[in-house]
Amino acid sequence: MNNESQNGSPRALFVGGGKPLNGEVKISGAKNAALPLICASILSDSPVTLLNVPHLDDVRTICEVLASMGAKCEHIGSRLTIDPTTIFRQNADYELVRKMRASFTVMGPLLAKYGRSEVALPGGCAIGPRPVDEHLRALGELGAVSELRKGIVYAKADHLVGTFVNFNIISVGATQNVMMAATRAEGVTTLENCAEEPEVHDLVSFLQSLGADVAMSGRRIEVRGVKSMRQIEPYSIIPDRVEAGTYLLAAVGTGGDLKLSGCRPSHMTALIERLRDMGARISASESMLHVKPVEGPLAPANIRTQPYPGFPTDLQPQMCALLTRAKGVSIVTETVYEQRFSFIAELQRMGAAIIQQENAAIIDGLKSRLTGAPVEGSDLRGAAALTIAALMAQGESLIAGYSHMARGYENMVEKLNGIGANVRLVDRTYKLKNNNNGNGSH
Repeated sequence: MNNESQNGSPRALFVGGGKPLNGEVKISGAKNAALPLICASILSDSPVTLLNVPHLDDVRTICEVLASMGAKCEHIGSRLTIDPTTIFRQNADYELVRKMRASFTVMGPLLAKYGRSEVALPGGCAIGPRPVDEHLRALGELGAVSELRKGIVYAKADHLVGTFVNFNIISVGATQNVMMAATRAEGVTTLENCAEEPEVHDLVSFLQSLGADVAMSGRRIEVRGVKSMRQIEPYSIIPDRVEAGTYLLAAVGTGGDLKLSGCRPSHMTALIERLRDMGARISASESMLHVKPVEGPLAPANIRTQPYPGFPTDLQPQMCALLTRAKGVSIVTETVYEQRFSFIAELQRMGAAIIQQENAAIIDGLKSRLTGAPVEGSDLRGAAALTIAALMAQGESLIAGYSHMARGYENMVEKLNGIGANVRLVDRTYKLKNNNNGNGSH
């Protein structure tokens, strides 16, 4: 279903708040792992099968990017089959790439296999500048020559040669792009100051399954180039730690008793530890999280986003929503994406006592009283934060911009309703009832 429109009308998420989330929810495959693995399939000299692939707008978009170059993609259930052997062109069109930044990650595989690529500058969520300079500089050290003309990056490399690359900043996308390019370069490439997110490790494992000679230790990756790559067995993508974290925060915020199955708690240590410090009751096994209703008030927290294994920027907005329940003042400092506070004004409309000071959000949980309201999400994680706030709030909320969440949360409406929420997709013109019927989440 197209989550943005029905019969031509923009869609919004209706949320009837004040209900605890109880039961069990199954976590889907990781969006941020699936996208680079789909790009990496370009490197294979045979068809590729990926398992545990979520049905998301972003997955659909990256498959459209590959299809526009001639690849064949078939997504049935959670099984995605890609045949890259039919690729006949090496340019990714602007109309597709502008939708999603991860599309830029086709550049490395295209250079490695075909010696050329034409990729539009990427789009995606409006959360601040995320320049591709580091991608191009590092690819240049491998021997690629690139130039920007009218919003298109033209790159070519008659002969990629392994070298030493030290990233100036820790960048997940640059790490993935350059690592993939190096898989077919001549000799050995050593990458230092790499991102070490679980999604990067998953890409390493996938490349190894194709026959690439890649090894990762901490922030160092070593790649020995090979002549050809092909898949022997299907590869299963890791669970989505951000989806799991979002449901975990929503359960804590609503006072629910919720199990998250099919997740990987070892990838969520920073979040789990912070929530336990605040008073949340969370138990974990290898593939399950269980949160029980909080006994007593939630303590405030001071949080600073950092590259993995630090607190993830992709859960910062959702954590801000939860902290409106804490008994005291919390400070959340954003160090990764400078414009990731666009949701603050919308939280204020719902009664949150939250202000922005430079790159920090200051949240007074004692003064916050969440009540339902019409609000609008302007990016993926900000929209998720408003959903958590609406679930905690008293009364009805209408969250416009649901298409953002459709990019990153599989079957969100069905999953939430399955654990006791009252949510549904409606026309954006839907009229809410009078919400002046309570004092919100406290």
